[in-house]
Amino acid sequence: MKNKALLKKISSGLTSLLFIFLLCMLFLVFISKVTGNEGNLFGYQLKTVLSGSMEPKIDTGSIISIKTGGDMTRFHRDDVITFNTKDDMIVTHRITEVLNDGEQYITKGDANDGHDLNPVLSENIIGYYTGFTIPYVGYVINFASSREGVALLLILLGCLLLTYSYIIIRRTLRQVKEVMDEKDMKTGKKTHFNKKGEDFQ
Repeated sequence: MKNKALLKKISSGLTSLLFIFLLCMLFLVFISKVTGNEGNLFGYQLKTVLSGSMEPKIDTGSIISIKTGGDMTRFHRDDVITFNTKDDMIVTHRITEVLNDGEQYITKGDANDGHDLNPVLSENIIGYYTGFTIPYVGYVINFASSREGVALLLILLGCLLLTYSYIIIRRTLRQVKEVMDEKDMKTGKKTHFNKKGEDFQ
């Protein structure tokens, strides 16, 4: 009995965690869609890393947090910044050299052999890497942002809601039956139900 109760608790806990995870994914996808992947919360943004240029510091597919705003000429060597390139790509690399009092920066990916071809202008900097990273979640968010991913998340969420509702209803019916059985034991009578659901002795 103890093992059965423990398994029920574990199953219920896993279901709840999966439900919360799916809700979080839907929330992140919604924010991403509404803001065009530029959601800014209290001066912070979440970015998905799609290359391995900063490994092993930042793995491919990770979600990172960057701090936006402020004086973009304030950075120093070894700071990790996120910036727009001339090709309108968003890149997160490490500063190796500061030029013209921070008006320009020479950058390099930790895993790359050479420096980036063009210096980064201060006005092209989006923010700096805060050190907060969630590995591999970026893969999930990118998929969830697609039409197929949103559909799959909604289906899974619906299945979880149905399963959870079934568990709650079944548990409630069991509790009602236990209460009725206790009542019958006290009164010495057995309660029956007709086809209309009306009770009679």
